[in-house]
Amino acid sequence: MTAVSVDDSPLTRAATGDWNSDLYLKFEQERTRAARDLLARIPFCETRLVYDLGCGPGNSTELLTRSFMGAEVVGVDKSDNMLAVARERVPSARFIKEDIADWAPPEHADVIFANAALHFLPDHRKLMQALLDSLRPGGRLAVQMPDNTHEFSHAAMRMVAADGPWANRLVPVAKSFTVIGQADEYYDLFAPFCQHIDIWQTVYIHPLDGHQGVVDWFEGSGLRPFLDLLNAEECADFLSRYRDRLAQAYPRQPNGKVLLRYPRLFFVLQK
Repeated sequence: MTAVSVDDSPLTRAATGDWNSDLYLKFEQERTRAARDLLARIPFCETRLVYDLGCGPGNSTELLTRSFMGAEVVGVDKSDNMLAVARERVPSARFIKEDIADWAPPEHADVIFANAALHFLPDHRKLMQALLDSLRPGGRLAVQMPDNTHEFSHAAMRMVAADGPWANRLVPVAKSFTVIGQADEYYDLFAPFCQHIDIWQTVYIHPLDGHQGVVDWFEGSGLRPFLDLLNAEECADFLSRYRDRLAQAYPRQPNGKVLLRYPRLFFVLQK
């Protein structure tokens, strides 16, 4: 995942090819809410080593340092931009630059926390099995994954990718998106290896500032794989077409807000 502050624009994000922490943190409270909900369900026990996978700008890492006081908390991310912000935000934690798809902890961990990170990886089930193996007995793997592939917000991305002059570049990206499984699939996969599984789904409703608010939300996350392949002019055109598509499906409320549905799947596995 998949924050040095940069200009809050698609031009800068496309030019750098890196995550834009300013865009991501524009909705910090909404994004961090799921991390809080996940953290609240981790069973308490003595904890010495905690990893935060796909730590981003450190908002989840900060929560972990407060909850596991005295433990070593290590954030893992491959984005220089995100890591620079995280190090400044949470100086008490340690941060390392690694691609979590190929990462394994150098020693057994007590808690591995992955908030909105593993769903980016096509083989995330295999990775989660490896992460579970890397826990000490009684350790916890806590995972939250957005489950919005079938929401119109994401269908509109795929439609715009297929309809524009960039289709030959962007359609393969749309086809490569990982679809996460149902709750029972993950339960069946991990039950033989866990002494306890807590699994649930929450649909958050985020009131945003019109259709541009929805664009801004995903420009800092889900739209990145598309925008990274476009030049500045194409980015502006893509976002304009995406905003028009959103207007067809998300009615404005009387106060001008647009309600964004955002389903998320959670589970906490105890080895």
